[in-house]
Amino acid sequence: MKILAIESSCDETAAAVVENGRTILSSVVATQIAEHQLYGGVVPEIASRRHCEAINGVVRETLSQAALTFREVDALAVTYAPGLIGALLVGVNFAKGLSMATGLPLIPVHHLRSHIAANYLAHQDLQPPFLCLVVSGGHSHIVEVTDYTEMKIIGKTRDDAAGEAFDKAARTMGMPYPGGIHLDKAAQNGNDHAFSLPHPKVDGCPYDFSFSGLKTAVINLIHNASQKGESLPVNDLSASFRKAVVDSLTDNFFRAAENLGHTKLVLAGGVSANSLLRERTLQECEKRHWQCYYPPLNLCGDNGAMVGAQAYYEYLAGHTASADLNARAAMSIE
Repeated sequence: MKILAIESSCDETAAAVVENGRTILSSVVATQIAEHQLYGGVVPEIASRRHCEAINGVVRETLSQAALTFREVDALAVTYAPGLIGALLVGVNFAKGLSMATGLPLIPVHHLRSHIAANYLAHQDLQPPFLCLVVSGGHSHIVEVTDYTEMKIIGKTRDDAAGEAFDKAARTMGMPYPGGIHLDKAAQNGNDHAFSLPHPKVDGCPYDFSFSGLKTAVINLIHNASQKGESLPVNDLSASFRKAVVDSLTDNFFRAAENLGHTKLVLAGGVSANSLLRERTLQECEKRHWQCYYPPLNLCGDNGAMVGAQAYYEYLAGHTASADLNARAAMSIE
């Protein structure tokens, strides 16, 4: 089954053709990073306008790379939640128009489910059940995946997401957008014990996260030093901050796995590209003789292929949409 999938939840206009949920036939991503760097982060109105300008060309190029026509595609898929509402609406309405014009069934796909499904493209042997840590700019979840379309939230952030904390800390250190990747690179040359930073916990909820206080702590360190005319060692501060975030993520992740009896662990989302998070998760799994999976770097960020992968399983479960499909800025993965 060949699915043409569209992704436009944030600042990447993407499309892909995926076969049977596991094989990428083509994938095209039009990024807006260079433009949003001018503002230090994503400007929703600009993102929506750029999606409008790019989406037709991206879909055409995707079909061209796959050497397919619409007559040779079996279904359409689109990210409809969660994300920037204006950006989502561009993709949803474009996909609905294609569905009406071609008569192809339309499959609505949840953005976080797609990030988990990116692993199916890279690991042909991966099947549920497993425990997944989904970490991105807007979300930090521990998700129990019992089947391809059946998921349960075990833990989540109570305030900021890990990716947001990375980006805002990096911006305060003077790094360009997107800051997380620059902070990760700087941290590789730093001493992660140079600064003592808080490791917030949520009382009574051993699997939940809190990154707001940690983010504020590092921002205050930088501002206080600036007011005194002092400069801080950026590499050391980056390493210390990265360690604090990854400690929090992995401590809760492995605690949940042990308590719930999971020995197959998966990383997903943009922050799954973080080198320390990948290293720490792999080391801990090897120590326990558990299975560990994470996506290749090119599938960590937003892309159409991950949407097509999840769409295949949504279709098998009978999840299709009609012409009244609407975008939703917030929606649980469950």
